Amino acid sequence: MATLDKTGPGPEDAPHDGVRRRDFINLAAVSFAGAGAVAVLYPLINQMNPSADVLALASIDVDVSGIQPGQAVKTEWRKQPVFIRHLTPQEIQAANAVDVGSLRDPQTLAERTSEGRPQWLITMGVCTHLGCVPLGAAEGENKGEYGGYFCPCHGSHYDTAGRIRKGPAPINLEVPEYEFTSDTAVRIG
Repeated sequence: MATLDKTGPGPEDAPHDGVRRRDFINLAAVSFAGAGAVAVLYPLINQMNPSADVLALASIDVDVSGIQPGQAVKTEWRKQPVFIRHLTPQEIQAANAVDVGSLRDPQTLAERTSEGRPQWLITMGVCTHLGCVPLGAAEGENKGEYGGYFCPCHGSHYDTAGRIRKGPAPINLEVPEYEFTSDTAVRIG
């Protein structure tokens, strides 16, 4: 009977370098893929943050002491026009006399102005149809059939309360968030 001489290493004595190398390659590949995913996703997510110029204009203070009754001014907030209108008692009375149920976007003047200050109407100066800037804030501009604002792009007419009365615009001019910091100053934003 012949005996086997075990002078060399057998398969059971083989080092486990293949398994260790495979584990390292898998770990390296997953780590590389994870780093790549972070490198791709970070700019995509970061671009959703507001830019520095928008953050700087998060709010603006406007002195309204020079705006006479019946006059409107245009200012800029977040790179968009804002209309500030000082309503006369006649304009307030006419706005309150409108049957709110007949409006496309029913809102009263009181819902569009600050409590206790119905003479101050502050709206975004962007037509709600396609984003044009309506006329009516400057002296001598066409104020439309209802004495408020007129959008020359497609013919939307707004009343003195910034409510849509005629034309393709679906809703009233937007009222931004604002507060009066004194009798003569308003903070928009």
